This record gives sequence, structure tokens and C-alpha cells, in this order.
Amino acid sequence: MKKILIMALAFCATTAWAEVNVETEVETTESEFLSEERIETGILNDMLHSAVAPAKADEESLEYGRKVTKFASVPKIGGYFIGKYAYNSDENKNKTAGFSQRLVRFYVDGKILNDFTYRFQPQTNNGSFHMKDYFVEWGKFKEFKVKIGQYKRAFGFENPMNPWDVGVGDYSQLTKKLTGHSDYIGAEASSNGGRDQGIQFQGDVLPIGKDKHRLIHYQLMIANGQGINTADANAHKDIIGTLQVQPIKGLFVGFFGWTGNYTANNVTVDRKRYMLSAKYDWKDWTFRTEYAHSKGHKISDYKTNEAGENYWAGTGEADGFYATVGVPCTPWLKVYLKYDQSRDQATAESRSTIYSICPNIQLHKNLMFQLQYNYNDNKLANQKYSEFWLETYVRF
Repeated sequence: MKKILIMALAFCATTAWAEVNVETEVETTESEFLSEERIETGILNDMLHSAVAPAKADEESLEYGRKVTKFASVPKIGGYFIGKYAYNSDENKNKTAGFSQRLVRFYVDGKILNDFTYRFQPQTNNGSFHMKDYFVEWGKFKEFKVKIGQYKRAFGFENPMNPWDVGVGDYSQLTKKLTGHSDYIGAEASSNGGRDQGIQFQGDVLPIGKDKHRLIHYQLMIANGQGINTADANAHKDIIGTLQVQPIKGLFVGFFGWTGNYTANNVTVDRKRYMLSAKYDWKDWTFRTEYAHSKGHKISDYKTNEAGENYWAGTGEADGFYATVGVPCTPWLKVYLKYDQSRDQATAESRSTIYSICPNIQLHKNLMFQLQYNYNDNKLANQKYSEFWLETYVRF
């Protein structure tokens, strides 16, 4: 099996490298720092824009006023769904395997007066309908923007990525457990998707090089800390920030920090976290790696002994690391390899490791299939098992 995989990847790498060598260099647009999900247009949006000419505002500054009504873009509207089939070699886990609806999303994006961007994005998972994003952002200057509403936390490179772009069939354990998808603390709902409600300041500064790409990106978010679609539970606010550097075009190195807390069932736990990240996209090759560490107990760590005294169990720490490589093979095939490790107590005994290989078969920008094999080695649960996934992606 290993020889077959190595030969297949070698073929992909050789093919891709040959294509790179003969490719003519073309000028591309400036690479942007990824701070929220990028939503590609689908079939519905393309039809809408071909039927309705966008009403674009002049490039020059506009005088704001409630009677200035015509300067708004035609909304970008559409959505996508991801369906999944799963098989598990562990008999107990395989009882819940089979066909499932991973997610269905709808979105509306648009601009008003050139300077204000808005987004509205609900989602449903097997009948659970909820709001993912709603925000408005003032972005008159690349160097300083202000966003308010509900959106991705400024924590991690993988967290703000669209599921289409992650490369494998799911986010890493680090992203799910330490950025607030279904958080390590155990109390947040599994549908948060790394989001929170608050206000954020961000910008891209210092254009360098012949292509004038921006050297530094910063974000500072002040959030409730309780996740999406819920009010704050205490007066304390989470502070989340990042400083990212792009020394050469396409290479990003970032540091992320997070201090805050979460309250549930009259128990409050801290979240003091940091993350070190790097990614590089070149000629359709993808390299991405991140390490994160968290200090703060789970809600379930709060115990009461027989004498009625309260205490904290566990180490109160957790961490995670992953590395992803994407190898382009043909215009429609790209193979991803991923090493994904999470340590529930930041100890060797609590380690959960997943080894993945995932061919992405994208026949059209709006149609993709993923075949994925995972080998799981969970020391905490003393389990070793294999998973096979088939996921279907359709954008409309």
C-alpha cells in the first residue's frame, strides 16, 4: 500500500513539476491575507450578474448621506452543499456511519458606497438551521478597516478557510478544538465554526517588492467569547489578535494570541491561547502548518468531591499541531497529505493522531469530489482504526 501511494505521489509531483517548467509566467493580482472565508461565485450568481448590470460607484470618494441611494453593487448570491458517505473499521463508530448531510449554506455578499461590505450566511446541518455570518465592514483604506457583527475569529490560518479550500474532508483537530468550532472546553455548540460576535480592526500595510504585495497584516478582535447566536454571559470580553508577515509573495508567517473566558452552568473557564502558523502557495502547490497551545480547563474539569469541596481535574492545558501538503497532478486532480495531532491534556498519553491522504477531483469550479483515507491512532481512548470518506461538493 505504501509503495503504491509513494509511486502515485511521485507521478503527481513529476507531472506538476513538468507543467510548472513549461508554464509561461503571467502577472497575477496581489495576494491578500486570508481573514475570513472567501466565497467563490456559483452558477446562480453568474446568471444573476449576466442579467443585471452592476451599479458601480465612481472610484472617487463619495459623500455619505441617506439620500445617496444608487451606489450599491448587485449582491453576490448563491450557496453550496457538501454531502458525505463514511465507513469506519471500528464497529462501534461505524454504527453511525453512512450517508449524511455535512452542510448546506446560502450567502449574500455585497457593497454599498464602495466602502461598506456586508455578508449574510445561514447554514443547515441535517435540519439544524442557524446563522453563520452577519456583518458589515467599513473598508475605505487597506491599512485600516472596521468590522462589526458575527464572523470568523482572528485565530489561525485554517480557521477562516472555506471548506472547499481546506484540501481534506474536514478541518484539523487543532482548528476544531482550539479555534472554537467545537471547542476543547466542551461547552460550546459544535456549530460555531470558529466564529464569535464582536468588533474587529484590521489592515494590510507596507507594500514591498515589484508586485507591491503587503508585508504586514494585523487584526484585533474584541468579542463576547460565548460563540455565535447567543448573548454574552458575563461582562468580560475576549481579545483575539494576529500579526502576519508576507516576506515574499505567497509565503505567510503568523502569530496569533487569544485571552478570554467562557461561562456555562455557573462555571467560568479561561482561554489563554497562542498559535504559530506558516503557509505557502506556489504554482498550485500548497504547504500549511500550525501549532497552538491552550491554557484553561474544560467545563467538565470542575468537580465536587465527597466532602462537598470543589476542585479542578486534569492538567488545564491542551495543544495541537498539523502539517498539510497539496500536490497538483493534473488540472482536475490535486492530492493532499496531512499529519494531524491533538493532545487533550498536552501530554503524550492524551495524544490523538490522524494520518490522511485525500485526492481532490475538481471537474469544474462548482463541482468537486473528495476520496479520503484516515488512519486514527487515539492513545487517550486506546483506539486504532481506519476511515474511508467520500464527499461531494456542489456550488450554485
